Amino acid sequence: MSTADQLQAFTKSKPFFVGIDSDGCAFDTMEIKHKECFCPPYIKHWHLQPVSKYAREAWEFANLYSTWRGANRFVTLLKCFDLLAERTEVAARGVTMPDVPSLRAWVEQETKLGNPALEAKVKETGDAVLAQALEWSQAVNAYVADIVHDCPPYPHVRESIDKLSSHADMMVVSSTPVAALEREWHEHGLEPYVALICGQETGSKKEVIKVAVGAGYEPDHVLMIGDAPGDRNAAEANDALFYPIMPGDEEAAWQRFHEEAAGKFLDGSYAGAYEADLIAAFNKVLPQTPPWEK
Repeated sequence: MSTADQLQAFTKSKPFFVGIDSDGCAFDTMEIKHKECFCPPYIKHWHLQPVSKYAREAWEFANLYSTWRGANRFVTLLKCFDLLAERTEVAARGVTMPDVPSLRAWVEQETKLGNPALEAKVKETGDAVLAQALEWSQAVNAYVADIVHDCPPYPHVRESIDKLSSHADMMVVSSTPVAALEREWHEHGLEPYVALICGQETGSKKEVIKVAVGAGYEPDHVLMIGDAPGDRNAAEANDALFYPIMPGDEEAAWQRFHEEAAGKFLDGSYAGAYEADLIAAFNKVLPQTPPWEK
């Protein structure tokens, strides 16, 4: 059974629900994945070697240090092409970005933005651009499987999950491939705590939280923990609560959650001014404007 089917079969077993993002939220894996696993094949497979310096700047800004942080890999791939297309340094070298209308159309139409859906589309259409995107994405997965290991959860993650375990159904809600998530959560002994591990093949974060909300939890009993604006947006779209893990200050955020916010969520005092103050601070952390435009 696919994780999408498992998600549809999910039922409430405890009074509360908590969705947890993985990369950059529960695990300190964003930097190693994007700098060592995503960026090299992005430069290689999309022939960006002549402007590799600027390609790397665009990739790291979009995926780590901007409001696009944590978005699906295919979405940020297109964002990086757009960022590079606007740079005078790239134009001065006579480099133009790949013409990828079929990839843009697929990203707009597909909600399960992962390799299985892309493989099916390539098989259906024989489209060369989609095949190139699939080859790149497969290379990324191979890099991740080879390089990313022994990266433990942030301090206080395990303690926080254990604290919630008797009160809340929990689920991983991520845009990372399911196989990588299962490997990482299993490696560090956290898999038994969660009812389901949902990745990019399962559906969007918004869709996953919608199913959870529909399982019958009381208002203010559904919480999403995440480190990216997409996590916040997915929670807000479903009238769920959001706890931000601040990029660059993750350990303090998890300590605050373990010592203070988790208790407030469980006793009903999290919603309101407390949550609003945290989200207001979170909204100021990540910029939209690249540093090279300032």
